Amino acid sequence: MLDEHPSEERLLERRLVPHRSLSQGQFRLFIGLFAAGCFISSLPFLILGAWPVAGFMGLDVAILWFAFRMNFRAARAYELVRVTPIDLSVEKVSARGRRRAWHFSPSFVRLESREIEDFGIVQLDVVSRGRRLGIADCLGPAEKADFARDLDRALTQAKRGPRFS
Repeated sequence: MLDEHPSEERLLERRLVPHRSLSQGQFRLFIGLFAAGCFISSLPFLILGAWPVAGFMGLDVAILWFAFRMNFRAARAYELVRVTPIDLSVEKVSARGRRRAWHFSPSFVRLESREIEDFGIVQLDVVSRGRRLGIADCLGPAEKADFARDLDRALTQAKRGPRFS
């Protein structure tokens, strides 16, 4: 087996994905329970002859289901960040599969963050030679701080150059 060249050594590779609180199975359970609750709640109205109430409760279920489907579709978006001794690459993939990639030399890159005192890091940018790229937008403040620390460590290591053993 051949060892990879030191300039191709990956110092950091992260796939950043938006957090979702429900898995597909949990979503099915939730929507099933919600639909059952709406059905049971609409039975007295059906018995009394106020059948439009049942239709509107069914509409509530359909709207909630549609909103969650759109949320799960948006969760397909991700960012892929790789650092090697000679390259920092950021690839952003939209929920529709559209890919955009940026490459920077780690020697000329610096991280800039905007922080709110009571909240944490709200914006993280990679800045190089007048170019600015926002990264890790899908992460919360605590995760963004952890990622910024790891990325800064990898960039510092990359600036030292490849290690030849």
